[in-house]
Amino acid sequence: MKKDIKKISLLIIVASIILFGCDNDETTITEEADTEESVTPPSTAPNILLIIADDMGKDATVGFSEGNIKPNTPNINNIKNSGITFNNCWVYPTCSPTRASIITGKYGYRTGVKWAGDELSNSETTIQRYIDQQTNDAYETAIIGKWHLSGNGMVSNPELFGIDYYTGLSGGAVQSYYQWPLTNDEQQTIETSYITEKFTDLSIDWVTAQDKPWFLWLAYTAPHTPFHAPPVEMHSQGNLPDFVDGMDELPYYLAAIEAMDYQIGRLLESIPEDELENTVIIFIGDNGTPNQVAQFPYSNFSAKGSLYQGGVNTPLFVSGKGVNRIGDTDNNLITSTDLYATIAEITGVSITEINDSKSFMPLFSETTTLRDYQYVEKNDGTNDLWAISNGHYKLLINANGNEEMYDIIIDPYENNDLLEETLSIDQLEAKADLESELIQIRN
Repeated sequence: MKKDIKKISLLIIVASIILFGCDNDETTITEEADTEESVTPPSTAPNILLIIADDMGKDATVGFSEGNIKPNTPNINNIKNSGITFNNCWVYPTCSPTRASIITGKYGYRTGVKWAGDELSNSETTIQRYIDQQTNDAYETAIIGKWHLSGNGMVSNPELFGIDYYTGLSGGAVQSYYQWPLTNDEQQTIETSYITEKFTDLSIDWVTAQDKPWFLWLAYTAPHTPFHAPPVEMHSQGNLPDFVDGMDELPYYLAAIEAMDYQIGRLLESIPEDELENTVIIFIGDNGTPNQVAQFPYSNFSAKGSLYQGGVNTPLFVSGKGVNRIGDTDNNLITSTDLYATIAEITGVSITEINDSKSFMPLFSETTTLRDYQYVEKNDGTNDLWAISNGHYKLLINANGNEEMYDIIIDPYENNDLLEETLSIDQLEAKADLESELIQIRN
């Protein structure tokens, strides 16, 4: 963690987490799909476009106060400005657990995917399989782009998880944006097209071929390392030479975001207007900005890979069909697991909660409170950590008994650990409440 944390009696809490169960409604796993009555949505059911940016934090996103240097992203800005910005979205600190939480609606300790490269069991009921079961196969589903849920570097077939179509990058990163392994039907070929453009081409082709409602999970590798300059027409960062160590990484990182935005524009322009008007667009960052390019108020210790806000609080924008709060900002406590129930409800499934997921579709039209707590975790094989927040206080706990606590209302970037001083009565009560809720969540 970013500073010495004092070790206190939390070993008792850790033991309690292991020993005690719960019946808390928020985290109780609900019955699987076969116990629910299926529905058949009309042919005019909305399409769903889920765009996942790889390593894009708030400090690299227009519209947030974090960060001083922003990329030029007119298409992402339009998604934001024509819909809702969710300020308090928590994801995981690395890519694989965020993706697993979205595709299963479960916290990482339930699926075993808690760090980059962890493998998701194909026995899990993915959101794509769930939609098929619950809508009588009314939707065509695809994942195009980065998968990274079958271990590191493995050739895998995500279609085994109930996805109708998959093509993309099976692992977590590429050595070159211009030479990389494209996986399709468990076969790999070496692709030399710029990876962000290729994923967009494949998406355009797939969407064009659909004749019924569709759900596309488009997972770009951008702006993840390496720092390779995109084609010059896709960005505004000038004539970038080949990157070598010691150069300023930020222009290359911003250029990758701008190239992704350029390609998002191509995709949206390729969709007929009436079809686009019938599409819900969700844009999310899968974890915080890498430490090489993290901007103030984040640091090397509080960006990607950490449970601090810079590692887990990322952009989430939703616009399109049924989103009536135009240009609005919402401060609900959202977690990446919540996309599961939300996407299901968009397709017409009568579900508001399942697994660890709560649908935030009601927020498309009204302001209400959905969650009282957020939870996230990290286990990289060395550090086993958890974090929980009620929107005012945030408690970080290590399995070894160390802990930190922050007032994220007055200290949003976690500079003042409250546990370094004597807690007030209100703070003590808040800490006890968070500890109690944590015990329930993790059982």
